[in-house]
Amino acid sequence: MKKLILILSCLLMENCLSYLGHLAIGQLQILAKREKLELAIESSEDPTIQEKLKLIQSVRQFSIDQLGLNPGGGFEYYTQLDREEIGWHVTASYPLKMQSYTWWFPIVGEVPYKGFFQREKAIQLQEDLKEKGLDTKLRITAGYSTLGWFSDPVLSPQLKLSEPDLVGLVIHEMSHSTIYFPGDSLFNESYASFVEDKGVEIFYNTTFPERSESILKIWKERKKLKKKLVEEFLITGRKLEFEYNSEKSDEEKYQAKKTILDSFKSKIHEMNQSNPSKILERLEHSEINNETFIGFLRYESGEEYFQRVFSDVDEKFTAFHNEIKKLELVPEEKRKELLLNAK
Repeated sequence: MKKLILILSCLLMENCLSYLGHLAIGQLQILAKREKLELAIESSEDPTIQEKLKLIQSVRQFSIDQLGLNPGGGFEYYTQLDREEIGWHVTASYPLKMQSYTWWFPIVGEVPYKGFFQREKAIQLQEDLKEKGLDTKLRITAGYSTLGWFSDPVLSPQLKLSEPDLVGLVIHEMSHSTIYFPGDSLFNESYASFVEDKGVEIFYNTTFPERSESILKIWKERKKLKKKLVEEFLITGRKLEFEYNSEKSDEEKYQAKKTILDSFKSKIHEMNQSNPSKILERLEHSEINNETFIGFLRYESGEEYFQRVFSDVDEKFTAFHNEIKKLELVPEEKRKELLLNAK
C-alpha cells in the first residue's frame, strides 16, 4: 500500500529506535495539526479544497452506511502538511526469486515496505538495499493508515488527487480499518482494492447519477487497462519464476531475466503507443525489476476470487466482509493461492 507503518509498531525492537523516533515525530505533527473537517471547510478560502473536503465527508458516510466499513476508519479530520508529499516508502525483493524482502514489526506483523516522512531517509535505505543486491522501488506514499489506532486525517497532499481517485482513496483506507490480516500485504491490499473498485462505482451511481456516466467511463477504461496489465504481469512473472527455479547458474539466470524484462518493456511500449495512458507511461520510463511485478500484483490480485464471494452473498457488503473475516485463521499461503488461482 503505499502505507506508512504504525509508529508504535517497532517499540520493542532496539535496532528500530531511530526509525521509531522519526515516525513518532511525523505522526505527532500530523495529530497536532489536524482539525475537524467541518472547521477546515469553514476556515478555508480555497473553494476547491472546500469541495474536496465536503466530498470526503460524503464518501466517509457512504462507506459506513452502504459499504459496511468501519466507522473508526478515519477521515474525520484534516491536516495541512508543510510538504508536497505525505511521505515515501521503500520496497525490495530478491533478485533471483519472486519474493519480497520484508521487515517484521509487532502488531502489524511482517510487511514488505518501510515508510518515511523524509525523502532522504527513504533514499538512504534504498541505496543500502541495492548494496545488498536487492531489486528495489522508491514510491511516493499516497495512502496513510494506522489501522484504527488513531483517527487518521485526510492529508493536504491527498487533495491533489482527481475526484474519483480521492473517492477511491477514502474507501481503500477505510477498508484496511475494517479487515487487516497481520503480515499478509497481498491479501490486505487486494481486498481493499476490490472494495475500492466496487465502492467508487456504486458511490457515483447512487450519489451523483447525473455525472456517473462520464466519470465512470474513464474509471472503467483504466480498470480494463489494469486487468490487461495483470495478465501481462502474471505471464511474465511465471516466465521469470521458471528461470529462477531452474538448474541454471546464477549468471545464466540473470541473463534470462534481462531478456524477459526487455521483452516485457517492449510490450509495454507497444501498448502505450497504441493506447497511451499515464500508467503505461510510468512503466515505460521506470526501471523494471522483480519488485515491479510483486508491487503491482500486491494491489491487483484476486478480483475473480473476491467477486465470487461477493456474488455468493448477493452482493451484500456486510455479509461479504464477514465471509472474508473467516479467512483470518487460514494460512497465508492458502490465502495467496485463493487469490492467484481463482477460476
